[in-house]
Amino acid sequence: MRIIGGHFKGKKIFEPKNNNTRPLKDLTKESLFNIINHSNKFSLNLNSSNILDIFSGVGSFGIECLSRGVKNVTFIENYSGVLPILKKNLNNLKLISNYQIIEKNVYDENIFSHILKSFDIIFMDPPYKDKNFIKILKKIELNKILNKNGIIIIHRHKNEKDIFPQNYSIIEEKKYGISKIIFLKNLD
Repeated sequence: MRIIGGHFKGKKIFEPKNNNTRPLKDLTKESLFNIINHSNKFSLNLNSSNILDIFSGVGSFGIECLSRGVKNVTFIENYSGVLPILKKNLNNLKLISNYQIIEKNVYDENIFSHILKSFDIIFMDPPYKDKNFIKILKKIELNKILNKNGIIIIHRHKNEKDIFPQNYSIIEEKKYGISKIIFLKNLD
């Protein structure tokens, strides 16, 4: 797996040797960034965006954002099987310091209470079988960490039937192989 665009295009992203995580595939990632850059359903300037990468794993999405010149990326990951790889991938970028890693369980009650900024893109890549991630959407709204014109992007198995809180609207959904990418907007 490699970075597919931006300043670090072509640079290798290290992956775990086990099957407990599933990094975002290059084709899916490329399509996702095409939608971010060219959608007529929302408008974001990637260069001035703050990104929150939840269940970040080895950092594939957030690192791609850093390569493309975003303002800042916050990674949330606590799985000890991938944290060292995430740190290695970020250290491998050299001279990049516009990121931070929160090494906590995203389900901790006060996970967002110490975050003092809001985000333009929140990317969530929960385990496919995880249905609890809906609680995180409620916390995002409660803590008001998604900017007014911001979007939430969720990577799921194509057959998962998730029911999102009523204040979120699906603005785009695309399937790639066994996965799908869902773009959400907060209606408030």
